Amino acid sequence: MEIKIIKQDFSVCKVKDYAFVNFNTEYCFIGKTDEEKSLVCITSDVPSNVTHRDDGWKGFRLQGILDFSLIGILSKIAALLAENSISIFAISTYNTDYVFIKEENFQKALDILKQSGYEIVE
Repeated sequence: MEIKIIKQDFSVCKVKDYAFVNFNTEYCFIGKTDEEKSLVCITSDVPSNVTHRDDGWKGFRLQGILDFSLIGILSKIAALLAENSISIFAISTYNTDYVFIKEENFQKALDILKQSGYEIVE
């Protein structure tokens, strides 16, 4: 499995609404529930109407289009990192999965995944 590093800094945010979100930026993940409106975006694209934000995230994606019948891809990565006390923030899209890790643990996470047989590409 190939892991593609995303060379951006990310923030995880809560917003009042999506009025100031730039949906044309390269990366913009939103989640809306009955309790909150969330946003994950490049740190320089954080809108002015955030109510909470957590900066300092780095990310990667699983390369290629993952078929919905595939089982356990994200859980294997999560388990490997959890065994090494590294937490993740994961987002799934129609095509693939994205994994975000706090900046201070990012290189360690990549090293662990590489040692476990994942191919890391930049």
